[in-house]
Amino acid sequence: MKVLYLWLIKLFSIFNVWRPKHKVIYVMSFDDNVHFIKQLAQQLPHRYQLAVLYRPNTEAAATDLAAFGITVRPFHDGLKFVFDNVSLLMSAKLIICDNYYAFLGGLVQSKRTKIVQIWHADGAIKKFGWEDPTTESRSRSDKRRFQQVYDHFEEYIVGSKAMGNVFVNSYHENFDRIKLLGYPRSDQYLSAEWQTNARERIFRAAPELKGHRVILYAPTYREHQDFKLPKGLGNALAADPNALVVVKLHPVLRDKEVPMRKIGNPKIKFYHELETSDLLAVADTLVTDYSSVAFDFSLLPNARSIIFFMFDLDHYQKDPGIQDDFLDWLPSKPVTKVDQLKQEIVNPVPIDFTKFNEHWNTYNDGKATGRVINRYLKFLESN
Repeated sequence: MKVLYLWLIKLFSIFNVWRPKHKVIYVMSFDDNVHFIKQLAQQLPHRYQLAVLYRPNTEAAATDLAAFGITVRPFHDGLKFVFDNVSLLMSAKLIICDNYYAFLGGLVQSKRTKIVQIWHADGAIKKFGWEDPTTESRSRSDKRRFQQVYDHFEEYIVGSKAMGNVFVNSYHENFDRIKLLGYPRSDQYLSAEWQTNARERIFRAAPELKGHRVILYAPTYREHQDFKLPKGLGNALAADPNALVVVKLHPVLRDKEVPMRKIGNPKIKFYHELETSDLLAVADTLVTDYSSVAFDFSLLPNARSIIFFMFDLDHYQKDPGIQDDFLDWLPSKPVTKVDQLKQEIVNPVPIDFTKFNEHWNTYNDGKATGRVINRYLKFLESN
């Protein structure tokens, strides 16, 4: 089925390869680059039109963009995508993607179109692409299809050489495709105005957090839902009598909250309606594991400490894998036991994030959006 799907995309691409290139397409599966998309739309030359293809899980962000006057269109992989969207993609001079998209493997590349990767995170603890240990067991045709997608990206926008090297290793690409421009979404964390507004949004919705040490537990999304949070986690997180704990799991994993909810501890809060990015602005301590949220939190002035609670480290190193040198640059040593976590909560050690940010946030200086937009406006205006 995948072979037929990609073959049809290729066929439709060939029929549409000479379409006028008057579009800019942003392909969205994460909702955290809305500000960048709006800024891009406002600054595009008049002869170009911006359209956003979005996965249904980002419908709220797409609705926001539509209200801003941007054309949005939901998409799923399948025959409907071929008939509805291939001609649109072939009319683009610039395509910006925030993720791996299988359809790119079938799209005929035109010298008049540039495809750019603007990844959904500005750092990586876990592995992906060729670095993922499970990739080795995939079929030869799967591997060939993966590389076809990777090779469609002409440029990778990153905030550091470290993240550039992750793409070089994960996608088997040359470093000359890496563009050290900064990660646009990181600008908000360095904006005093955004920080103030984010705190106001949180305290308006959850005033009980104000005046307390806030501990945010935000682990990474797990593709396999058969894992369990370790016993005693809730009590460990709430071990500081002067702190409040906010638990923020991925929406598809919320059933894992049940054991902590059953504790009935009033110091453990669940705010599904609040954005993780906003919660970072009021947190004193972030407890996470392999999530890229750590790279965002370290930019904030309120970031006092990060605890990397990697209770399933042995398993996770095998699937999907962790960057080989992660112990060299993590700002604090990971803990794997609930008792260790409790000690870290009760006796927090302030962290100096300077070296960590020099390594991963090198070009995330609050001006990344402007640099990225300027680069691609020059490309659009070049011919």
